[in-house]
Amino acid sequence: MNLLTRRTKAYLVRRSLQKGSMILAGSMIQGFAMAVFLFPHAIPSGGAAGLAVLLNYWFQLPMSIGLWLMNFLFLITSIQYLGKISAVGTIGVITTTAVSVNFFEVYFRTPFENIWLDLLTGSIFLGLGITLLLKQRVSNGGIGFVALALSKQKKVDPGKALFWMNGFIFLLTAVVINWQIVIQALLCQWLSTRIVSWLYRVSFPPVLQMAWRNKRDG
Repeated sequence: MNLLTRRTKAYLVRRSLQKGSMILAGSMIQGFAMAVFLFPHAIPSGGAAGLAVLLNYWFQLPMSIGLWLMNFLFLITSIQYLGKISAVGTIGVITTTAVSVNFFEVYFRTPFENIWLDLLTGSIFLGLGITLLLKQRVSNGGIGFVALALSKQKKVDPGKALFWMNGFIFLLTAVVINWQIVIQALLCQWLSTRIVSWLYRVSFPPVLQMAWRNKRDG
């Protein structure tokens, strides 16, 4: 019984470490996509990012702080409807993402200096980061919580709610800064969601899974 308990505890610890590492990686990758490829062109990756772009434009508030602040405000408005456990995980995600944005803005520059290549590359990395988070059952931002809360309270489709909220913010950002932002933001959303849809169904081949088990057992 003690041996079984030790193995169970070891398994739970291993699973927790694996989950934590995937959440950390996903948060850092989406922060990398935003800071290096999207934000330099004022392309918002979502509604909260769009508001962060506006705060930077109006008040020169650093993108990392604006992104964290907007996500946190969205989150606390819906936490009562969706529970504290998921909210804690999301706070960890938005904090890690904001810190990553700040780090990558300082130490990295895009190798392309072309808005369309940056848009494509940023969307791919963004989709990869979001996929890692979704596979761990964690939201990548606070505005998604608002959409889920509206779905629960008003019985509306969360996808439609998210689309209209993001769309309004994209339109506002375009009116204030540049009309092309709407096209670029929507294209970023379309490309990144296609990446998510494709990668979410991808799993390791049985051969790799068996090799991993054999290595672990050995």
